[in-house]
Amino acid sequence: MLERLKQLGLHISMDDFGTGYSSLSYFRQFPFDKVKIDQSFVRDMSTNRQALAVVQAVIGLGRGLQMPVVAEGVETADQLEALRAEGCSQVQGYFVGEPQPIEYFQHTVLKQRGVRDHPLAVSL
Repeated sequence: MLERLKQLGLHISMDDFGTGYSSLSYFRQFPFDKVKIDQSFVRDMSTNRQALAVVQAVIGLGRGLQMPVVAEGVETADQLEALRAEGCSQVQGYFVGEPQPIEYFQHTVLKQRGVRDHPLAVSL
């Protein structure tokens, strides 16, 4: 199913890596385009050695797999700077931007990029 979705042009992320039942073998079994570090590790990485070690390991894994790594839950400038120093390629969280409704995407992002033929651009 994931392979068929990729053929349609969708990108697939492994979300919340490091929590629950996530396994390294999933990277061989599934066609992921990026991996996301769970926000619990990002939140605790400045005060907890183990959390920092997980962040560093996932970033190294992404580098080795030539896969972007997204750190979830970035809420402070210190977290952003620490992730940059570790080589994290992407972040998300309230520090960089709050969640927005689909209308924001339609009217702002697609318009800025000059996209007119995308199904979500119907109201541009």
